[in-house]
Amino acid sequence: MASAAAAAQCFSSYSTSPATWALQQRGSGAARVFQLSSRRSFSVSAAADGFDNQNREYVIVGGGNAAGYAARTFVDHGMADGRLCIVSKEPVPPYERPALTKGYLFPPEKKPARLPGFHTCVGSGGQRQTAEWYKENGIEVLYEDPVVAFDGKTQTLKTSSGKILKYGSLIISTGCEASRLPEKIGGKLPGVHYIRDVADADSLVSSLGSAKKVLVIGGGYIGMEVAAAACGWNLDTTIIFPEDHIMPRLFTPSLAKKYEDLYQQNGVKFIKGALIDKLEAGSDGRVSSAVLKDGSVVEADTVIVGIGAKPVVGPFEAVGVNPKVGGIEVDSLFRTSVPGIFAIGDVAAFPLKMYNRIARVEHVDHARKSAHHCVETLLTSQTKAYDYLPYFYSRVFEYEGSSRKIWWQFYGDNVGETVEVGNFDPNIATFWIDSDSRLKGVFLESGTSEEFSLLPQLAKSQPIVDKSKLQAATSVEDALEIARSSLQAGASV
Repeated sequence: MASAAAAAQCFSSYSTSPATWALQQRGSGAARVFQLSSRRSFSVSAAADGFDNQNREYVIVGGGNAAGYAARTFVDHGMADGRLCIVSKEPVPPYERPALTKGYLFPPEKKPARLPGFHTCVGSGGQRQTAEWYKENGIEVLYEDPVVAFDGKTQTLKTSSGKILKYGSLIISTGCEASRLPEKIGGKLPGVHYIRDVADADSLVSSLGSAKKVLVIGGGYIGMEVAAAACGWNLDTTIIFPEDHIMPRLFTPSLAKKYEDLYQQNGVKFIKGALIDKLEAGSDGRVSSAVLKDGSVVEADTVIVGIGAKPVVGPFEAVGVNPKVGGIEVDSLFRTSVPGIFAIGDVAAFPLKMYNRIARVEHVDHARKSAHHCVETLLTSQTKAYDYLPYFYSRVFEYEGSSRKIWWQFYGDNVGETVEVGNFDPNIATFWIDSDSRLKGVFLESGTSEEFSLLPQLAKSQPIVDKSKLQAATSVEDALEIARSSLQAGASV
């Protein structure tokens, strides 16, 4: 199985890796010198500089998941009231984005997720931070007014409405934007959808309500989750991608086949090893078909494009963009090279300590944890390096009436040889073992809460395991017990 590093490469001119879960990384090259200072100098009274009544002690740019969790940490420290401002392009407060490709897409009769039900921080068991919560905690939120210009020397931001903000400390939390098909090949036709925010999801739900034939472009996270949701609408659904199997940057061919078979049992069709040449419109101007590079045509009145995402670094390029993985480069405390400026979540290129490389992780778990770690650094004397364990998951077919619900988790790094245990009825596990017999990563489908809780312990400790014993295991439960024993044996050495 190729490592996540190799997996991060683009797979076509229009289709990059499904970076919602891919670890984009580079080796540990020459060390970069980061400023140790956490805060820029800041004066509450700046009338002489022309920023009268526009001063903000702390500003978060971006209204995504990481921003919501950062706001919670400010509140926990009593440092939000009258001091914190969030500048967002969204019309609503931060919310848990994973819902957009899962429960949000269920048909109306199957209890779809809707706001305010999944505002942050309900994803981790916290309060539901609605607009009222921000008001009650004295947090200013500028909705639908993204930052369009930045001046590090004067510590100022300009928003799309022309508002000028002077900040003391700045947290860049701009996240990613969906990669899109070029307009010249039909990427903007009516009926062609991309999913990154609630407005995107609303538009797709509207299309699904009248759709007959759905085409999903991309076999990664977005593709698999959207296709599963389309099954809930009983729609003719096809997934097309250029690789040999779904989720190639994580799934082994054997594991992928188990999931592909399940999707096919739900009526989903796969077109593998194919590339889109163009999308064509019908007489009404709406997308009607996709023409493939080999000349074949796939009819579709609704198209969902899930071909990866790109970090939104503008207008902060001058702060320091990592040329290999993209994103704003930070140290292990999320400090950029400019004193007083931090970056968190999807846009941050940070040291992945346990694997000794720089990475961007586009995942809700990292968004939550990086936000907390960053604000703790900013507000306290914390100097503990961020030590993140890569974690990915998916939950699909969870709507009412589904014959089989899917829930898998993966922790660690997908490098080395693999051992697969189980028959997918309902559970299956895959273990990645390196040449030194160390367990590097583990995947589990349909585990118990106790079994899932074991996975991060295994991936973090990387115990030496007996591969032959794992191969001989007759059940997932036995295999996990073998791994648990290896963990205990390592601890006693």
